Amino acid sequence: MPEITIDVIKIFTLGAAAFILAFWLTPLLTLFLYKYKLWRKEVRTKSIDGRELVFFKKFHSEKEIHVPRFGGLLIWLSTLILVFIFFLLSKTNIWWFKKLNLLSRSQTWLPLFALVSASLVGLLDDILQVMGKGKYIGGGLKLKYRLLLVTLIGLIGAWWFYYKLGYSTIHVPGNGDFFIDIWYVPLFVLVMLAVYSGGVIDGLDGLGGGAFGIIFAAFGGIALFRNQIDLAAFCIVIAGAILAFLWFNIPPARFYMGETGILGLCCALTVVAFLTDSVLVLPVIGFLLVIESGSVILQLLSKKLRARKIFLAAPLHHHFEAKGWPHYKITMRFWVIGVVMALIGLAIRLLG
Repeated sequence: MPEITIDVIKIFTLGAAAFILAFWLTPLLTLFLYKYKLWRKEVRTKSIDGRELVFFKKFHSEKEIHVPRFGGLLIWLSTLILVFIFFLLSKTNIWWFKKLNLLSRSQTWLPLFALVSASLVGLLDDILQVMGKGKYIGGGLKLKYRLLLVTLIGLIGAWWFYYKLGYSTIHVPGNGDFFIDIWYVPLFVLVMLAVYSGGVIDGLDGLGGGAFGIIFAAFGGIALFRNQIDLAAFCIVIAGAILAFLWFNIPPARFYMGETGILGLCCALTVVAFLTDSVLVLPVIGFLLVIESGSVILQLLSKKLRARKIFLAAPLHHHFEAKGWPHYKITMRFWVIGVVMALIGLAIRLLG
C-alpha cells in the first residue's frame, strides 16, 4: 500500500476517532455542567465600551443563563486524550499503533501546548464568569488580562519558532520565502492577538464551532500537501471533535463553547498557520474571523470618532440578527462563506 494512502487513512481514522470520543464524553460533560449549574448568572447587558446592548438584549433573553458554558472542554480534552492514548499505544510492538501516533516534537508539540495552555486560561475565565466574580462585565478575567496572557503564550511560541526551530521567513504564495529575521517574533504575537480578536464569532449556536471546524480542516489539507502528516492529523482531530460539539450545539444549544474553547482554538490555529508557513493565507481561510473582528473594530472607531454606528449591532452576526435574519440563516450562510473562502485560501497556498 502506498505510503500516502496509509497517511491519509491515519488522518481520517484519527479524525473519526476524535468525533466518537467527544460524542461519547458529551453525556458525562452535560451531566456535570447541569448538575452544578455552570452557567453565567446574568445576561451581558453592556458592550466593551460600556454602552447598553439594545439589540443584543432584544434577541438574547434571560433563558440563555440556563445554558452552561465550558463546551470547549469537549474539544480540547478529546484532542488531548486522543493524542496521549495513541502515544501510549505506539509503545507496543503493533506497527499500526505506531503509525497512528501523532505526537511529534517537530509538528504537534507546539500546537498542543498552545491549545492546552490557552484553553486553561479560558477555563479560568469561564469559572470566574459562572461564579460572577471578576471586574469584567458579567464576571471573568478583564480583557486586558486575557490579552496579556495570550501575548505571553504568543511570546513563548515566537521564541521557540525563531530561536529553537530557526524560523525567520514567511512564505508568499507564488513568490517564495521572504526573510524577516527578528521581526518574526512580533509578527507571531500580533497574529495570535488578531486571531483571538476573531473569537467574537462565537455568538450564535453553532456559528463559532462551524467556522473553526472549516478553518482547521483547510489547514489539515495544507499540512497534508506539505507532508506534515502528524500536523494534518492534529488539525483533523480538532475538526472531528468540533463536529461532535456541533452535534449537540445545533439550536437549542446544550452548552456554549466558552472562553476555554475559543481561546484554545485561536492560539492553536495561530501556531498551525506558522508551522505550515501559511500565515499570509490565514486571513483568507479565516475570513469569517476577519470580518467579525473587523466589524467590532470599525463599530468602536465609528462611535468614538463619528458618534454614530456603522452596524446596527456588532459583531457582524448580531447586525444581521438586528435586521431580522433568523439565527439559523445567519449561521448556515456564514458557514457557506467560510467553506468558499477556505477553498480559495487553500488554492492560493498551494501555488507555493
